[in-house]
Amino acid sequence: MNALDWIAVILVIVGGLNWGLVGLFKFDLVAAIFGDMSTLSRIVYDLVGLAALYMIYMKFSMSAEKND
Repeated sequence: MNALDWIAVILVIVGGLNWGLVGLFKFDLVAAIFGDMSTLSRIVYDLVGLAALYMIYMKFSMSAEKND
């Protein structure tokens, strides 16, 4: 895995943990650290979403390589 892959994995894990905290405890860690819908928190949310899209892309590109 290259650096971009690792960054995407870490961001997806952060996003998953944050959603787990929201679901279990109604606690949004990103909002607590960066402010409720501040510019920084929105950037974090955007990066997590882009990382998830990247992970979907990687999954399908890896599947295509295995089928070749």
